Amino acid sequence: MAMSYSPYSGFPVGAAILSENGKVFSACNVENAAYPEGICAEAGAISAMVLAGERRIKDIYVMGNGDALVSPCGGCRQRIREFADEHTQVHICGPEGVRRSLNINELLPLSFGPEHLTPPSNKES
Repeated sequence: MAMSYSPYSGFPVGAAILSENGKVFSACNVENAAYPEGICAEAGAISAMVLAGERRIKDIYVMGNGDALVSPCGGCRQRIREFADEHTQVHICGPEGVRRSLNINELLPLSFGPEHLTPPSNKES
């Protein structure tokens, strides 16, 4: 979060992913003058995880300032879902630490995921 580039919103966000294999990937939000073409912290951390060859999020920590919970935006909820399973925990943090923890199904109920795109079998009915 401290490395965030957020000159337009003034709202720094950081994210850290603990992968299934115990590796940690972190990122911050990066804004752009062509607002809103920035990158969310969660998206950056997921990209770093994928680049390293990992494909499963065990835990993700999202941190922001203020009194309210800084939960992932809708787009990032879907990005997290792509690499999550029913055990994935999403930890919403403030500067003091974890404020609330949810599993992916609590964060994004009735979600659409990769399993919905599984090709149908070639069996005849």
